[in-house]
Amino acid sequence: MTATAKRTLAIAAASLLIGLIVLGLKVLAWQITGSIALYSDALESIVNVVTAIAALIAVWLAQKPADAALPYGYHKAEYFSAVLVGVMIIVAAILIAREAITGLMAPALPDAPIEGLSISIVATVINAVWAFVLIRHGRSVRSPALQADGKHLMTDVVSTGGVIVGLALVYLTGWAMLDPILAALVALNILWSGWAVIRDSVGGLMDVAVPKETQQLIREVIAANADGAIEAHDIRTRQAGKMTFIDFHLVVPGAMSVDDAHAICDAIEAKLREAVRQVQITIHVEPEDKAKHSGIVVV
Repeated sequence: MTATAKRTLAIAAASLLIGLIVLGLKVLAWQITGSIALYSDALESIVNVVTAIAALIAVWLAQKPADAALPYGYHKAEYFSAVLVGVMIIVAAILIAREAITGLMAPALPDAPIEGLSISIVATVINAVWAFVLIRHGRSVRSPALQADGKHLMTDVVSTGGVIVGLALVYLTGWAMLDPILAALVALNILWSGWAVIRDSVGGLMDVAVPKETQQLIREVIAANADGAIEAHDIRTRQAGKMTFIDFHLVVPGAMSVDDAHAICDAIEAKLREAVRQVQITIHVEPEDKAKHSGIVVV
C-alpha cells in the first residue's frame, strides 16, 4: 500500500472517530435543551457516523489490487458507499420531518439556551474543519467516498448554523413554533443533499466519461505523440473512483512492423500517464486498409 493510500485510509478512520465525538456533543446539546431542531441535528450526526463506517470500508476495498475476480479493480466500491450515504441522508430527513410535525402540533420553548447553543457551536466548528480536510484530500486522490462524506458534513455545518441562529431567535422572541419549523427546514436541506450525493454516485456506477476538459487533453496528447500513425479514433473514457480508463483505436500503415506500432503505443501511453493520473490505457492497433474510421478522429 502506498503512502497516499495509507493516508487516505487513516483519514477515513479519523472521520469515524470525529463523527462519534460530534454525535456525543450534539446529543448532549439536545438533552440539555429538549429542542426538536437540535434533535434533528443530532439525528443527522448518527447518519454521519454510519456513512463514515461505510466510507472507511469502501476506501479500504478501493485500495485492493485487481485480481481474477475483479480484473478492473475495486475502485467502484467507493460509489456504492456514496450511494449508501445518500440513502441514509434521505432516511434521516424523513425521521426529522416526522419530529417536526409532532413539534408543530405541540410547540414548546427549549431549555438552557446558552449551554445548548455553546455545545452545538463547538460541534459545528469541528465538523467544518474536518469537512474541509475530507473534501480537499478526497479531490486530490479522487476518492468519491471521502468527497461524499465531506460534502455531507459541510451540509451538516450549514444546516446546524441555521439551527443555531434560529434557536437564538426562539429564545429572544419566545416564539416556540420556530423550533419545529427549523427542524423541517433542516429535513428539506439534507434531503436535497442526499439526492445530490446519489446523483453523482450513480454517474460513476454508469461509467460516466471524464470531464470535457480532460477529454480534450487526452486527444491533444494522443495527437502530439502519435508520429508515424495515420489516425486515432473511437476514443472512450470512463471514471471509476480514482482510476481513469482510456481506450481507443490507432490506425497505422499496413506495412508497418509490430515493433514500430508498439513503439508508437508506448510513446502515447507514457505521455498520457504524465498528463492523467491513475490511468489504465488500452490501444487497439488497426492497419490502414482495415480501419473503421469511426468516432472522433484524432491525428
